[in-house]
Amino acid sequence: MKDFDSLVDLDACSQAELVRRKEVKPIELVEAAIGRIERVNPTLNAVVTPLYDHARRQASGPLPQGPFTGVPFLLKDFLAEMAGVRFTEGTAFLRDFISPEDSELVRRYKKAGLIIVGKTNTPEMAIGATTEPRLFGPTHNPWATDRTPGGSSGGAGAAVASRMVPMAHGNDAGGSIRIPASCCGVFGLKPTRARNPLGPHFGDIMSGLVAEHALTLSVRDSAALLDATAGPDLGDPYGAPAPQRPFVQELAVKPGSLRIAYSCRTPLGTPLHPDCLAAVKDAANLLAELGHRVEESFPSFEAEPFWQSFTTVLAAGFAWALADWGRRTGRVPTEEFFEPFVWAFTQRGRGVSAPEYLLALQDLQRWSRQIARFFVDYDIWLTPTLGEPPVPLGTFQFKGDDPFSLRRRLAVFSPYTYISNATGQPAMSVPLYWNEEGLPIGTHFVGRFGEEATLFRLAAQLEEARPWRNRRPSVCA
Repeated sequence: MKDFDSLVDLDACSQAELVRRKEVKPIELVEAAIGRIERVNPTLNAVVTPLYDHARRQASGPLPQGPFTGVPFLLKDFLAEMAGVRFTEGTAFLRDFISPEDSELVRRYKKAGLIIVGKTNTPEMAIGATTEPRLFGPTHNPWATDRTPGGSSGGAGAAVASRMVPMAHGNDAGGSIRIPASCCGVFGLKPTRARNPLGPHFGDIMSGLVAEHALTLSVRDSAALLDATAGPDLGDPYGAPAPQRPFVQELAVKPGSLRIAYSCRTPLGTPLHPDCLAAVKDAANLLAELGHRVEESFPSFEAEPFWQSFTTVLAAGFAWALADWGRRTGRVPTEEFFEPFVWAFTQRGRGVSAPEYLLALQDLQRWSRQIARFFVDYDIWLTPTLGEPPVPLGTFQFKGDDPFSLRRRLAVFSPYTYISNATGQPAMSVPLYWNEEGLPIGTHFVGRFGEEATLFRLAAQLEEARPWRNRRPSVCA
């Protein structure tokens, strides 16, 4: 295959099929991806750790026969570790840390045949809804380079949107897959709690808030990748309900007439930008045209205490993360190594007692049951992914006051995504709408616990009804 520019809009499944048919070699896919990264990364700053020599060696040798054999892939520089490679989590404290072993998820990526060509940018310790770490500098949105690509998987979102690679790893503790998917106009699914493993270091993280998966150009890439990675690891404390069939097979199953509730207000009563309102109403109209039963409704729960409890668990969790890294490295995490917001937020977390943490967790679990009752009457909850279009870089700069006040500002930007982290439900951001400025506005869908299948069926129907891969950002490989 000579015209490697034609690979730009191919998803990972299509690229893998070319390898299976011997129409292209893995090394050719890797070289093409490296070329694309080198063309646009100086503008976007999405890839912070190139692994080109490693990728070339891997592509030139025998590869596992998996669903993505030979396809280039990017790892987020957070949580999922790769043996022998720098792992920073966006912080100067880990600037020189080299991972001693692969995470279980990375082992499964490699077994699927993926070739890791680099690592993507993330905010320090993956805290926040934008990707502007002091260590590496900001990642720019490929649709408008003065805007945020979202966070914390912002480097992954920018890389996929600009076609560096067809899909990239991400993780999500409060929206960190779905926020950049919305900002960058790609597909992003947060799976059900415990669908993907977190070993060998962790059984769960922050009592189940954190989920691993990816941002993708296509729905089928997300489904096929989840098939390749899902399932408990030995010794995991619990697992997600087993799917009835491979997720990729769900794409051929019609979703039927789903009962869909859509919401035009936010849990905390914060304002919704008119573009985000327009996007959710447009999606509701499209769903009705597709035969779904759509009505406006909202789950009943105590939103303010819910947010306070979630933020308490999150702050304690990041204080734990610094303690964990102190133990792993044998060094004391001190203030000079961290950005002011991260240090202030983790200091607040250190002030949370064990009983306070467990009370906050108990309250989240109680309200999660209330939200689960909403899904007795509805199959899907539809909202905007975000409360605003992608904001200018620098919007979330910490001014040195209470870190919870910046968290409140972040809740205006992302008013819905954290809820499904607390409940453990699967949720996805689908790129169905662009505003008059040409900026993507994601649409958010939440399904029942364990029912990614319903989301994948609906996403495949929406992708067919309103395809998005023909849209390219202004910065594109």
